[in-house]
Amino acid sequence: MSSRSTIVIHTATVRKKAPPCLHSTAAAGEAFRLSLLSSPSKTPSRPIPVSPTTHRSPPPSVVEFRAELVAEMTILSHPFPTPRTTTTPTSTFFSSQILRKPFLGAQQLGQPPSLWLNRAPIEQQRPHAGITAAGRSKPKELVLGNPSVAVEKGKYSYDVETLINKLSSLPPRGSIARCLEAFRHRLSLADFALVFKEFARRGDWQRSLRLFKYMQRQSWCRPNEHIHAILIGVLGREALLDKCLDVFDDMPAHSVPRTALSYTALINAYGRNGDHETALALLARMKDDRVAPTSLTYNTVINACARGGLPWDSLLGLFAEMRHDGIHPDLVTYNTLLAAAGARGLADEAEMVLRTMLEAGVLPDNATHTYLVDTFAKLGRLDRVSELLLEMEASGHLPDAVAYNVLMEAYAKAGATKEAMGVLRQMQAAACTPTAATYSILLNLYGRSGQYEDVRELFLEMKVGNTAPDASTYNILISVFGEGGYFKEVITLFDDMVEENVEPNMETYEGLMFACGKGGLHQEAKLVLSHMNQKGIVPSSKAYTGVVEAYGQAALYEEAFVAFNTMHEIGSVATVETYNSLLYTFARGGLFKEAQAILARMDGAGVQRVDDTFNALIEAYCQGGHFEDALKAYVEMQKSKCKPNEWTLEGILNVYCNAGLVDESREQFQEIQSLGVMPSVVAYCMLLGVYAKNDRWDEAYQLLEEMKTNRVSNTYQVIASMIKGEYDDESNWQMVEYVFDKYNSEGCGYGLRLYNALLEALWWLGQKERGARVLSEATKRGLFPELYRQSNLVWSLDVHRMSVGGALTAVSVWLGDMHARFKRGDDLPNLATVVVVRGEMEKSSVTKGLPVPKAVYSFLRDNVSSSFHFPGWNKGRVVCQRSQLKKLQLSVSDSSTDASEATDLVPIINTGFPQPGTRLHTAEFNSDGESGTDDESLSSDREAELLPI
Repeated sequence: MSSRSTIVIHTATVRKKAPPCLHSTAAAGEAFRLSLLSSPSKTPSRPIPVSPTTHRSPPPSVVEFRAELVAEMTILSHPFPTPRTTTTPTSTFFSSQILRKPFLGAQQLGQPPSLWLNRAPIEQQRPHAGITAAGRSKPKELVLGNPSVAVEKGKYSYDVETLINKLSSLPPRGSIARCLEAFRHRLSLADFALVFKEFARRGDWQRSLRLFKYMQRQSWCRPNEHIHAILIGVLGREALLDKCLDVFDDMPAHSVPRTALSYTALINAYGRNGDHETALALLARMKDDRVAPTSLTYNTVINACARGGLPWDSLLGLFAEMRHDGIHPDLVTYNTLLAAAGARGLADEAEMVLRTMLEAGVLPDNATHTYLVDTFAKLGRLDRVSELLLEMEASGHLPDAVAYNVLMEAYAKAGATKEAMGVLRQMQAAACTPTAATYSILLNLYGRSGQYEDVRELFLEMKVGNTAPDASTYNILISVFGEGGYFKEVITLFDDMVEENVEPNMETYEGLMFACGKGGLHQEAKLVLSHMNQKGIVPSSKAYTGVVEAYGQAALYEEAFVAFNTMHEIGSVATVETYNSLLYTFARGGLFKEAQAILARMDGAGVQRVDDTFNALIEAYCQGGHFEDALKAYVEMQKSKCKPNEWTLEGILNVYCNAGLVDESREQFQEIQSLGVMPSVVAYCMLLGVYAKNDRWDEAYQLLEEMKTNRVSNTYQVIASMIKGEYDDESNWQMVEYVFDKYNSEGCGYGLRLYNALLEALWWLGQKERGARVLSEATKRGLFPELYRQSNLVWSLDVHRMSVGGALTAVSVWLGDMHARFKRGDDLPNLATVVVVRGEMEKSSVTKGLPVPKAVYSFLRDNVSSSFHFPGWNKGRVVCQRSQLKKLQLSVSDSSTDASEATDLVPIINTGFPQPGTRLHTAEFNSDGESGTDDESLSSDREAELLPI
């Protein structure tokens, strides 16, 4: 008779020879229950002996394999599929009876006797060769003879490591016999078990099976039951159930005894592939063969049935059967039942499992509380978990910090800040000390909600309460404050972390560099990078991206590019974010040639362009005064199937506004509105500036009124009121400062766009004094750090990253400061210079015709002195020599002798808003088109373009 036939006969037999209690009357069952007052669930009494092998100590290798099965079975219990069956209305009653009584028979459970007594044989229930595709996955394809797969050095002994590597490099038809000849009698079965485990880890069932077949033919290394169980596990993971059964059935033929270990491995193979019916049949055959199941066996069967959607009462029947066999349910058993109850939405049953678990003296772990919380969370009853924890406290089963943390995390996921904090207070009231993980959950929750003051208070409470923050806590704080715009506070946190001897990890450094990059803290980024070098830590791509961005925010182009190259030298691969950061670095200064070079390098590295790439390119061309190229980049973006986003549309609006195209600007603004997106304050200021610049006063005033009546955000109202002069007094100006602080949290990149657009609007509206005050607020917040430079040799103003209105405002303020120095009689420098262009374009005569250089040059010559000029050595600067400055100083000194005529070089005042129809700027621009070309004419030949970076 074949082995498979044996399974059929044994399965039928075991169901006919059911325990007597299954057929006993209710009175007999009750008598049996009373005779077991010391039930396994209540006292650690000695289990009922089932076979002489029950108390035999297994070898260490078998114990280790059992531990692996436990871990595997635990993994399989996450999560259960939604069952197709529903429980009966009496399920709660059955739950309490089963969990509290040692055993109840199938008929007492209300289940049909056939469910337990007349299970069909394995082949009749579900043929192992016909398991559905949903139940078994396709085996992995493996190409033999790949020497590149080498075992980790030092993981195993030399002989085991050598054998694994030789077998790994063996070709498909290579001889295993020759491969193993050198190891004859040098390796034990324990060593071979390690080889099988390594192949199991790789999912290499082909090599495992070949090695196994060879070992079966050898007397010196014939596989024992442990190796059989490992191979069954390997094949089961690949859904090769036929082969699993072959290995199992052939064990007696090779004189290998079958104990609970091999049975459990086979049950697990069927269970993990969704065949719980066969798993049940194997359990029956196991008992028929007088092999005593272990707790691991029952846990595996219960898990398989739970995942297979077996009714809850049937799962409880297995639990009762387990206890009847004298096997103590352990932590895995209860967790499996809890997971099953949760998957079925049975909150009361889950609660009953917990109570029984505690009564049995089994301590819950993290998985227990997770299942419990998940169950009640699905039903919207998280408050019940708090009540259960209170009941545990009152009954003397004090929950540990993990229990509270799981509940707190569930509240945090739901955004329930108040309830999460309530769990902390409940925890403290129960004298359970919060852990670093406890506070980390709450700190992250408050941070996501933007409650930064609460974050600070909670962190202080944590430190005062003697709960030491760990690296994870600091990482959360660094992330929270970095995202929130508190960039310098992030550096303070890092200093505190180092002082507290908490070792930073890569996540810490990446968070620091992100904050430094967004906030333009290049000095701090440099110090952090130095700290990493001292520790021997190689910065990741994300960390170096932050360094590049930090230098870029301060217009330190060379430093940013050096950091980018250093990143490549140390083997850190630049990501698309790194390239985009470098592109934005050049884009904000209008260095479009450098941006083109980086783009070419990006393409050469095979890095795909994204929307931010094109946005940066559009900004580079726009700031560089090449408006047609900016529009071409936009068209190219659309062709490359990169979807334009809000910043793209705003960037195109900036192109039209800087080009002075009123109608196109208005249409672009309306396109943003048509997408259902509220245009930003920046977009409003851009359009306002182009209206004023073109004397479209009616439309400008209408737009201002639209901003004032905006109900989406009060920032629109504050900015509009400030432009109109309604917040000039100190008390109201605080509201303006509050808005600026809010925008400062968006980072330096957004700040530059905001202030440039706002200064542009204020200048053309004639609000120059107000513009100077806004510029002061910008520099106070760390923007435009390159703006003012002063030494004994040069007085410098750098406006190459500013709009025309912003640049003229900065020039006016600079001239006012110069006037004050003249009056004080300060020593004059050799040169006064205004930087209007940086990069490759400094060498091109075309520069003088670009918007910012042309406007600054004309303004200086028309309002101060014709001695300001473009030097031959640099076309990106407007300079004035010391000799001419001396004449200017003398004229100021002469005018100061008459107090009535003592005025600034350029008056910085607010003028009244012009009446509609007034022509101020359009007439001016029509008459000065040829100004500013005394050194070189605009028609001079363009210089040859230099090689890209």
